[in-house]
Amino acid sequence: MKTITIEGQLRTAFGKSATRQLRSQELVPGVIYGGAQEISFAAPAKAFRSLVYTSNFQIAEVTLDGKTYRTILKDLQFDKVTDVLIHVDLLELVEDKKVVADIPLAYVGTPAGVRAGGRLETKMKTLKVKTFPKYLKAQLEVNIEHLNVGDNIRVEDVKSENYEVLNSPRIPIASVVTTRALRQEEAAAAPAKGKK
Repeated sequence: MKTITIEGQLRTAFGKSATRQLRSQELVPGVIYGGAQEISFAAPAKAFRSLVYTSNFQIAEVTLDGKTYRTILKDLQFDKVTDVLIHVDLLELVEDKKVVADIPLAYVGTPAGVRAGGRLETKMKTLKVKTFPKYLKAQLEVNIEHLNVGDNIRVEDVKSENYEVLNSPRIPIASVVTTRALRQEEAAAAPAKGKK
């Protein structure tokens, strides 16, 4: 799994004017929680780019005053007008403490129904899971080769060792639907069968 490194500084001043001053220096204030203590810090806006503007699940190693914290992204805030990143919440990974994370789904294979003329519709891009940090991975693979037209795969069908899936089990995550062309083919074939 990809790890990105962020060099930051501990925050000593708080309040609106201190936060404004940080942002004027193109620094983004943030907080790391989940460990022994909550840590307030600031880091250059560009350091967060590869963490924020991606659909990949990544670990962020944040170095503050010589100490490194292994974290995952939990929340972001953007300015409503300028759309600039203005705050980051990171969760510290503690080995013996379970974390909740949104892991991207990777659909594997071409469904039988698609080969027969259907269309794959993916309804979910991530699953919310609970696990220990050592089991975190970049994605969850879901094999969809067996799906025929009209079939779907649900949250409960995704099995991954050491993961507790928190989404509702009956929600469909992907399905193969009939296309207009396939419906027309079937409609044209039906009267032909009736004439025999």
